[in-house]
Amino acid sequence: MDNLYAIVDIETTGGHASAHGMTEIAIFIHNGENIIEEYQTLINPFQEIPIFIQSLTGITNEMVSKAPSFEEVAPRIFELLDQKIFVAHNVNFDYSFVNHHLKKEGYTLGNKKLCTVRLARKIFPGLPSYSLGKLSRSLNVPIQNRHRAAGDAFATATIFKMMVQADENGYIQEALKAKAKEEALPPFISRSQIENIPRQPGVYYFKDKKDKIIYVGKAKNLYRRILSHFSNNSPHRNKQDFLREIRKISHQVCGTELQAMILENIEIKRLWPANNSAAKKPERRHCLYLYEDQKGFLRFGVGKKIKNLKPTYLFNSLAESQSLLRKWCEEYGLCPKMCNLQKTTEDCIALLAGNCICAQKDNVADYNQKVNTLIGHLMQGLPSFLIIDNGRNRLEKSCILMEKGIFYGMGYLPEHQLPDNLEKAKSLLQPYPSYQFIEKLIFDFALQNPHQQVILN
Repeated sequence: MDNLYAIVDIETTGGHASAHGMTEIAIFIHNGENIIEEYQTLINPFQEIPIFIQSLTGITNEMVSKAPSFEEVAPRIFELLDQKIFVAHNVNFDYSFVNHHLKKEGYTLGNKKLCTVRLARKIFPGLPSYSLGKLSRSLNVPIQNRHRAAGDAFATATIFKMMVQADENGYIQEALKAKAKEEALPPFISRSQIENIPRQPGVYYFKDKKDKIIYVGKAKNLYRRILSHFSNNSPHRNKQDFLREIRKISHQVCGTELQAMILENIEIKRLWPANNSAAKKPERRHCLYLYEDQKGFLRFGVGKKIKNLKPTYLFNSLAESQSLLRKWCEEYGLCPKMCNLQKTTEDCIALLAGNCICAQKDNVADYNQKVNTLIGHLMQGLPSFLIIDNGRNRLEKSCILMEKGIFYGMGYLPEHQLPDNLEKAKSLLQPYPSYQFIEKLIFDFALQNPHQQVILN
């Protein structure tokens, strides 16, 4: 083998390079058969080493107090790594630290990378664990000075030599191909998993080791979007922690990007993934609900949106609801008290004018007719329509249904089964919760694409 490999292990003060330093580094230059050069040094990180890390590694604040700074050793480290293939156990962690701190000193790495965790799964399948300690035990590789850079790097070098000898299927060379970029992926995600992801719109899910969904995203092209999460090796804590958590990826294909955006919003609110934030903010919406009291009067109540309870009308704020209700009371002769705008008859303006049902006994039908007239006028201003667009394949069309200004649901139908009325559409499509964000998406799309809008009766 003509390649030279730099097998690296580091000890640090924490889990992400942007806020933590290295306390030790070991580099073994390997030609695929033997170690031909080695380098190791303690490093003064100029920050406290947490007690639990001191206990794990045995590296104390006193030990590094007289060690060189990274600035002092950076030229030698870069010299050793330059033009070599960077090899480590969980390579993205070590590479993110070394690259980040070298950049601060004016050096830029451009190494290809190999991850011995990922390679071990392919070359030595079926082992109980691929952590360095347990992998070493399975392969009968002794580790001297566990959790010290030189000890762990030497064990990694020994395992790497065994991999080179056992790699009958060419996994190492496959990983080094320019287009493979496999080492950029999280350790538990294989390139074959990524390659099987469709190049279509949809929603994707990242899961942790307990199969819990930790992130939901949408994409115009699922393959490209998922791959983009791993295209840079950011040294920041959130990115590093996020990548370490990802163990599985699943997805749902959608017909259009609009459907993907709708489904993403719904799924984030349903699943509440730890790594999503924006779409989890509660909507500050108030709803107009219609109900009948014990005397048979139709009354209005305003409140926050209640799951599975269909509102008559939606307001963007409580102030807007009160303003519109007062206006409607004046225009349609409704009682402010019956609309929950006033709590007592003493302050009822309609009562003083002699028009309030509080002072009348037998006008249920008349009053309810006024309420129904208002509702009819509100419904006329809120159209029901379908958005018809591409399906997931050529045999179907995607359908998104708005019912009286509220998102009802969506689905996929053969072109010859497209509904021509509201009730048929509701019977054929999957209902979903409606949110203000979704309604705005659909209305904006309908305005920009009127040719894809079908008005329903």
